[in-house]
Amino acid sequence: MSRDAAIQGSLALLENGTFRTDLARRVAFRSESQNPASAAALDAYLTDEMVPLLREMGFGTEIVPNTVPNRGPFLIAKRVEDAALPTVLIYGHGDVVHGQDALWREGLSPWEIVEEGERWYGRGTADNKGQHSINLAALGEVLRTRGGRLGFNTTVLLEMGEESGSPGLAAICAARKEDLRADVLIASDGPRLAADTPTIFLGSRGAFNVGLELRARDRAHHSGNWGGVILNPGTVMANAIASMVDGNGRLKVEGLLPPPIPNSVRAALATLKVGGGETDPEIDADWGAEGLTPAERLFGWNTLEVLALGAGNADAPMNAVPAFAKATVQLRYVVGTDAANIVPAIRAHLDAHGFGMVQIVESDREAAPATRLDPDSPWVRWAVGSVKQTLGRAPTILPNLGGSLPNHVFADILGLPTLWVPHSYAACSQHAPDEHLLVPVVREGLAMMAGLFWDLGENAPSRVGENAPRA
Repeated sequence: MSRDAAIQGSLALLENGTFRTDLARRVAFRSESQNPASAAALDAYLTDEMVPLLREMGFGTEIVPNTVPNRGPFLIAKRVEDAALPTVLIYGHGDVVHGQDALWREGLSPWEIVEEGERWYGRGTADNKGQHSINLAALGEVLRTRGGRLGFNTTVLLEMGEESGSPGLAAICAARKEDLRADVLIASDGPRLAADTPTIFLGSRGAFNVGLELRARDRAHHSGNWGGVILNPGTVMANAIASMVDGNGRLKVEGLLPPPIPNSVRAALATLKVGGGETDPEIDADWGAEGLTPAERLFGWNTLEVLALGAGNADAPMNAVPAFAKATVQLRYVVGTDAANIVPAIRAHLDAHGFGMVQIVESDREAAPATRLDPDSPWVRWAVGSVKQTLGRAPTILPNLGGSLPNHVFADILGLPTLWVPHSYAACSQHAPDEHLLVPVVREGLAMMAGLFWDLGENAPSRVGENAPRA
């Protein structure tokens, strides 16, 4: 019985084909949460695939219906060895985005694994079936190696609606807070910083969309007859946006700026390189907030992005002043930003700059807020030490992911320190045709997770009463 034996046992699941077989069976479930016709598949993924697996590992299982009508269910599985031991909450989601079957290149299918070199293609291989399958496989090997014990208590929470915005997740966690009580969340989703860079991220930026619209009149009018004497909504909208974010991507709405980057976060980002991968876009060095590194701009600051902008018909322009213009802007924001102030700040800014006629027509008032565990947390130091012992090199620590996850449910509602260990990379084509998982990342993921779960039963921070501060 040893740590190395648990790690080698996890790696053997990849080498002998067991892990691929299990993942292929899970990929075959057409669990598209955005497709109403997939309701039966959402249920079956939990009842037919996950429940038998977890019961075999000694978990008690419960399927929990969603409080939101016509949305996918949840699975809560619990394994308690001793109330005095630490408890880990493991989260994942078994739903996927639309398969987009017709758009995959020849020879590939979203509902079966196809191997090409070190890539395994299939919908959900990266997001998120492959990732939670790695974690459960490693957990099972630690259990087997320790002779039927883990040395800690485990709760598994699987949802079937993350790709639809996790409807009902916050309500379930609030209602079942006692059942989900734990010392730490360890979960896997999103990408590594780079394919060859083991990564732990500690939260996520928030994302808040705001729709803007200016309707000047009921119909367009000929630009030769009326251009120069009637307001052009496209011109006004373009200038309204330019007042909020300049031509270098710099945020100009004072009420949307974040607080200064904490020293612990700045230190964690100091050596990070953004981009540089084979399929990554080239970084624009002069884009974004002044005086910050690319890593600080991406992970430590707020950005306002124009997601959509339209007036008239851009594909077939007519000689007419358009009647209306519309746009959607998005604030990606970090901890310390008051999400309740986003719409009022934009409204006040537009009014102050002479754009009172531009209306705010919709906004993400239920959007997930930003979260971040302090990089100086003892849980972070513990996880870094575990991964370094397993792989021989320390992981990269991201104070938060640049994108968004429902991490606020775990950090704010359940009050947990949150450790995310991703087993994918940015160019995996998640949410697109040809989604794939990299075998080398699977290999490192199985080893890392076996090491983390082994160490959780040996020297978890909660055993010595340490807390987990937030940045």
